[in-house]
Amino acid sequence: MAKFLRTSGRAGLRRYTDAAAKVLIRVGVSANAVTVAGTAIVVAASVLLLSQGHLLAGLIVVGLSVFTDLLDGAIARVKGTTSRFGALLDSTCDRLADGAMLAGLGYWLLTEERFLGCALALLALIAGQVVSYVKARAEGLGVQVTAGIAERPERLILAGVAVLAEVLGVPWAMEAGMGLLALLASITVVQRLVQARELLDAREERVDA
Repeated sequence: MAKFLRTSGRAGLRRYTDAAAKVLIRVGVSANAVTVAGTAIVVAASVLLLSQGHLLAGLIVVGLSVFTDLLDGAIARVKGTTSRFGALLDSTCDRLADGAMLAGLGYWLLTEERFLGCALALLALIAGQVVSYVKARAEGLGVQVTAGIAERPERLILAGVAVLAEVLGVPWAMEAGMGLLALLASITVVQRLVQARELLDAREERVDA
């Protein structure tokens, strides 16, 4: 989700998401179920809509699925049942959703013989996955990396803008969007590696001292 949803904007939505969460809890829906359902919707939209060139419909479905990110967190918060597995599942599903979206767009670009756009979409997919891997691996080594010009929310917004511009008929919209996405994700990888190195070096220095 975008940063405005995670900060002030999200606080404004909390009353509504909490109310929806309470309804879902009463009918026995868990946060993990919402997470999986949201991911399934994105994957289905990527395969059935985006990959087939139904870009506007795919964009709408994927955009609406963003609200599942709000709901699963709200359910966990209201129930007070946040767990490490829930966090792991959420991160795993995010990777699946992101990969499916870019793969779907890449496949469509390939069928349209827009080979540059397809290649850039694949590069964006790979770079985006590596962004998340660096963070997870750094956490496994005991440090938290938060640096990055393009975290997942920004990357999703950029991809959405590219698709919308393509729908509106902007020339080379997908090529430009996917290229920028790949570039910013790659820069983010480097930024996180640099931050992780600094934190790990500082940690080792404290141990040696």
